[in-house]
Amino acid sequence: MKIEWQTILNECAEKIQEKVRPLFRKRETRSLGVGAGGDEIKRIDLAAEKALMDVLNKHGISYTLISEESGIKKIGNCPEQFYITVDPLDGSTNANRGIPFIATSIAVSRKPELSSVELALVSDLYHKITYLAEQGKGAFRNKIAIIPSKFTGLMDAVIGVDLHTYRATETAAKLTSLVREIKHLRHLGANALELCYVADGTVDAFVDIRGKLRVTDMAAAYLILKEAGAIITTMEGKALNAQLDPTQKVSFVASGNPTLHKKILSLLK
Repeated sequence: MKIEWQTILNECAEKIQEKVRPLFRKRETRSLGVGAGGDEIKRIDLAAEKALMDVLNKHGISYTLISEESGIKKIGNCPEQFYITVDPLDGSTNANRGIPFIATSIAVSRKPELSSVELALVSDLYHKITYLAEQGKGAFRNKIAIIPSKFTGLMDAVIGVDLHTYRATETAAKLTSLVREIKHLRHLGANALELCYVADGTVDAFVDIRGKLRVTDMAAAYLILKEAGAIITTMEGKALNAQLDPTQKVSFVASGNPTLHKKILSLLK
């Protein structure tokens, strides 16, 4: 039986949105423990993950879940046929405080590695905007094909930079040369969605060299970026790949075009 993945992933996003919206801006202070990715779990995170799993299970899919919240779970009779890597709620702090920038991120692959992701969805849960990509078939925003920015000037480029880390001083030192050359820095608190903004040209690049971002946060956006025609590499300019595991962390530079990418990399060296 052929699995209609696009339909199922869209259904997952709709169900997650339905369960998350009533909990938006509740300012929950009680922790329900620590997730597999190392962050505190709130009720809204568990509601998002349960909604996703309910949809997948309803369709009778066997899969291995790789989740920021629950870790690795094998579901069904043949769980190795699909690996579903998820951050059910990217931007939990935003959701808790009522900042309207939150997303769900779902990536489907046949191997537990980033470069094997075949289908991906990132859905803005507040604004009802969904990014979808399938390997070799392009990337789409609400069913309209997207392309990244062709802008190459550093001074006027809009570049996302994630500085949130306990190693802020060390990270800032690596970014000093880049920050001196740009005047439009942004970080909105949901990295999967910010990477999709690179894919559709909303921003020109996004840099995260902290070594702190979990691969579960960006597995779906990785494919969306590549299918849109954007570039994502390590800080050294090498191809980015990683094991799909909730504890695996990555650093990267994502840019809309090769010229801008080279300029950013040169300033990070």
